[in-house]
Amino acid sequence: MDHQLRRRAVAARLEDLGVDAFLVTDLANTRYLTGFTGSNGQLLIGGSFELFLTDGRYEEQARRELPDVDRSASDRSYRGAVVERCASSSVARLGVEAHSMTLAEHTRLGEALGDDVELVAAEDVVEDGRRVKDDEERELIRRAQAATDAAFVGILDRFALGVSEGWIARELERLMLDAGADGLAFDPIVAFGENAAEPHHEPGHRVLEEGDVIKLDIGALVEGYHADMTRTIAFGQPTAELQKVHDIVRQAQQAAIDVVRAGITGVEVDAAARSVITEAGYGGGFVHGLGHGVGLEIHEQPWLGTTRTNELPAGSVVTIEPGVYLPGIGGVRIEDMVEVRDDGCAVVGVSTRELIEL
Repeated sequence: MDHQLRRRAVAARLEDLGVDAFLVTDLANTRYLTGFTGSNGQLLIGGSFELFLTDGRYEEQARRELPDVDRSASDRSYRGAVVERCASSSVARLGVEAHSMTLAEHTRLGEALGDDVELVAAEDVVEDGRRVKDDEERELIRRAQAATDAAFVGILDRFALGVSEGWIARELERLMLDAGADGLAFDPIVAFGENAAEPHHEPGHRVLEEGDVIKLDIGALVEGYHADMTRTIAFGQPTAELQKVHDIVRQAQQAAIDVVRAGITGVEVDAAARSVITEAGYGGGFVHGLGHGVGLEIHEQPWLGTTRTNELPAGSVVTIEPGVYLPGIGGVRIEDMVEVRDDGCAVVGVSTRELIEL
């Protein structure tokens, strides 16, 4: 990954932003621009300088991970180093990340800088670049998905009468780690029976019963990059309606995958899936957007939904995850990540989307 090139891209935007320097405080954005993997890091980028900021715990790690960037490590707040560099570099207008900087921190930084420096809130300065993944990023996502696929296959023989949602969630974590993951992309969603009607159910003590549908939303983490996949399977024979809904959701997902290509909008892809579900009479049960970008964060740009007019760029990785939820009965969601290409897309992962009956 060419972190220097990414930082230069931010520096090239300073004039358009109307600022002399830009302060990156979002940790995912800092990692994207530097490769730093610690839990406290900021980056100040000017037209002719770069300064990485952290505390004493990470001084040696920063030296190792950012050998080509000027660094400042202090056990005090990063604000002092920002004030000093802005003064020495004649920064009169400093851009800050509107989405990640709290109002309290904005106030404290403004007070520290005084009247000589104006803070300018900006959005998506780094996120715009993160939408397009380079070859190495896409490979890390594929590796994360491979660990996710392995965990899905491995969990199938763990289901038995009386096992709980929580136990399955813990087994999924172990299986992903055993398959090479560094950790979890997010806490697994494991929902049995009527709990599958909750899009984001938290695994609990509900035990598996004959005829239950099982919704699994899982993802592994590899070197900071996330995977995201959902499958809905059945323990025994599900009801006729849930079998029907699974088929509808699978068709809706495929309809969306078929239209994905560079330049299409999130609204258009969402509509391709939503129309299939609506025409089948279940439109009211599809209660969320179709998908989102995946990368250094599990939810990031670009977005797919009924109001998401952003275009999908070639090289982005997004989820396609239609769902239908029937309160008191259960629900179905099928989700895969796809790599967006100029002439279509490629599904990441190999797990079957057919209804598995255990």
